[in-house]
Amino acid sequence: MKPLLERLINLGLRGTTLVSKFLLIFLLARFLEPAELGLYGLITVTISYSLYFLGFDFYIFTTREILKTEPENRGQLLKSQAGLSLILYSVFLPLSSCLFAFGLLPWWLLPWFLALLVLEHITQELNRLLVALSRQLMASWVLFFRAGAWCLLVVAAIYLNEDQRNLQTVLASWILGSGSALLIGLVVIVREDLGGWRQPVNWAWVKKGLGIALPMLLATLALRGLYTVDRYWFEALAGLDVLGAYVLYIGMCGALLAFMDAGVFTFLYPALISAYANQDAAGFRAKFRQMALQTGVLILIFSSVAWLAVEPLLQWLERPLYQEYQHLFGWLLFANALFVTSMVPHYALYARGKDKPLIIGHLVGFAVFTMATPVFSLFTSELAVPLGLITAFGFILGWKTLQFYRLTPADWR
Repeated sequence: MKPLLERLINLGLRGTTLVSKFLLIFLLARFLEPAELGLYGLITVTISYSLYFLGFDFYIFTTREILKTEPENRGQLLKSQAGLSLILYSVFLPLSSCLFAFGLLPWWLLPWFLALLVLEHITQELNRLLVALSRQLMASWVLFFRAGAWCLLVVAAIYLNEDQRNLQTVLASWILGSGSALLIGLVVIVREDLGGWRQPVNWAWVKKGLGIALPMLLATLALRGLYTVDRYWFEALAGLDVLGAYVLYIGMCGALLAFMDAGVFTFLYPALISAYANQDAAGFRAKFRQMALQTGVLILIFSSVAWLAVEPLLQWLERPLYQEYQHLFGWLLFANALFVTSMVPHYALYARGKDKPLIIGHLVGFAVFTMATPVFSLFTSELAVPLGLITAFGFILGWKTLQFYRLTPADWR
């Protein structure tokens, strides 16, 4: 009963985190000005993107190494990763001021931005470490405080008190939530009683890890860049107020990927990896078909429900601007559906160790976005970015599907 109870609590925490983030975006849309919501959208995607520069996706290497190392030596690996992080901090934290110097973000946000960036990075790495150490339940608690509990706090504050309806309340609660997650994660790691902390930083090990992590980092930066550059580009074309509508709709659509991650991909892609490791072609085919079928069905269900729900939700918000730009929602929903569908051949290639076509697809997909959006902007400023995303994600879907069929033997398909 204990493992079942832990799994139910785990799913409950992750579900509550997802609902909390979804609820927050709607309350912010109702009680904050559209320009403030647009600015909040810029902050969140910029912090999310900047985390890759502070971490370099080094966890891809560390996670595998941690599992191969005895507990009495794991502390040295974590200390070595921390040493790398300190170097990256010294380089990229000062460089982040360029965002403010170039006017992409207002200067008053700089201390908030730096505090959140550091807290988010450390708690993200703690979350990944706890998963690697098979402490999934504690990892879910860290995630809940980092990304869910503070959202509920903001929702209560801005709903009950008019004086709290500002961006500073959101940022202060975010820092409180990430700080709480940091304390919980550190306590759990200390209680793991890992050894090796007194050993020196293993720079040769760090160098080896960078050689493995950097190619994947480039692909990740290209893919996540689509969901970062799009906000800034949209603001430049349509203005900060209209960006608020874009942030609202892209937030609604983004719930599709979070929903699929929690409900389908997290459960099925490890089975693909296991089937390939065991050379079980029949099992691989079965799990791939299951993933494809569940993805298609759930995309249709989610899209249908979202399409029916958006109109009454907009009426509840009582913000005419969001209704005026409701046409953005359908295009963004289609773009996200293409992206989520592309994850099916993505995981099939990843499970078989075919990383190179994934890296190429993401890099070229970003290039497609940067070339298509200016062309679309000649005809429409409001739809240029959504159409650019559709073009890029359509290419990525086609490329991954083609590479899957090209690189996967027939009996595995």
